[in-house]
Amino acid sequence: MATLDISEKTFNDTISGNDIVLVDFWASWCGPCRMFAPTFSKASEVHADVVFAKVDTEAEQGLSAAANITSIPTLMAFREGILVFSQPGAMNAAGLEELITAVKGLDMEDVRSKMSTAAAS
Repeated sequence: MATLDISEKTFNDTISGNDIVLVDFWASWCGPCRMFAPTFSKASEVHADVVFAKVDTEAEQGLSAAANITSIPTLMAFREGILVFSQPGAMNAAGLEELITAVKGLDMEDVRSKMSTAAAS
């Protein structure tokens, strides 16, 4: 599966309409972003069950601000509509593979339970 360019208009539907979504916040002028792009694209070909989305921070400044993006590239991972990972910095192929495996292996009932407990305190 190829990467998907998303915008402020399509962001929420993409996150809520898919089980696992990885979002790469990037810009064309960013060297580390350009270095990470092939790694992200290659992983999208291996993991057809994961949506690989890209947000151009220059074109989508409102979305970038809403997502509190202060450094690029920033990679976010969503599972069942819940943000489960967010980290700035380019990731190598092994690190990205490790992240995907971890996100796929999450016990989402446990994640929701911990979120509920944290919200109650």
